[in-house]
Amino acid sequence: MEAMPTGTPFGTVDAGRKPPLLHVEGATLQYRTHRHLVTATYRVGFDVFAADRFILLGPSGCGKSTLLKAIAGFVKPVEGGIFLHGRPVDRPGPDRMMVFQEFDQLLPWKTVRDNVAFPMLSSRKFGRREAHERAKRYIDLVNLGKFAASYPHQLSGGMKQRVAIARAMAMEPDILLMDEPFASLDALTRRKMQDELLAIWRQVRCTIVFVTHSIEEAILLGSRILVLSPHPGRVRALWETGRDRGGEASSEEFRALHDAIEEILFGESLMQEGAGI
Repeated sequence: MEAMPTGTPFGTVDAGRKPPLLHVEGATLQYRTHRHLVTATYRVGFDVFAADRFILLGPSGCGKSTLLKAIAGFVKPVEGGIFLHGRPVDRPGPDRMMVFQEFDQLLPWKTVRDNVAFPMLSSRKFGRREAHERAKRYIDLVNLGKFAASYPHQLSGGMKQRVAIARAMAMEPDILLMDEPFASLDALTRRKMQDELLAIWRQVRCTIVFVTHSIEEAILLGSRILVLSPHPGRVRALWETGRDRGGEASSEEFRALHDAIEEILFGESLMQEGAGI
């Protein structure tokens, strides 16, 4: 039997690979509330390679979403750096597109077609004709061709998320950033969307960085899973799932990987509770 993938504490094992598309080096991230300065992550480092389905997994409050915003260019590290194609990330750009959890990320006065075309036109990355041709292609890719002329209020939650994915992918970003995009969906719709995301990935082989606090979702979707500790987020392990094409692991593989990740997450939480942190 093939050996199960193992976690690699405090780093990555990338020998023999091409240079990473994204390199995060010792990134400490902070944000200020009206009362406190919060340290979201502490000296987090990892690499993301082309066509990775890279999962940021950890409990609530470990800095996953803040880290995604930093990759997008909205938050600057107070220590360390974030590099895309070897160049520092210091501002947002169309080479990184985000899909959020909320259903209201679409413009309510625009049709599905116009919502997908909007960033292509506003960024002037594509001309009007090409933008609408690309919008049609990606609307068809997410199986919403019949709803191209519909408005967001006429769509279900899952359909709105598919529009948001089509809009992001139509820009041909270097990295698609997804912040728990299926968390607000019911269980059946969420599972369907997970399967659809994998089907889309198999067609276009895009690079995805995906935030979740669900171990099951991480194993189902991820080719590589970075486990973060409770607040402030630190790297605890990197897991290679060994499934380049995505989809279900065998029940034995799934259970073994789930138990190993759960031990890291809950073991860390229990240690912090015992220490009074």
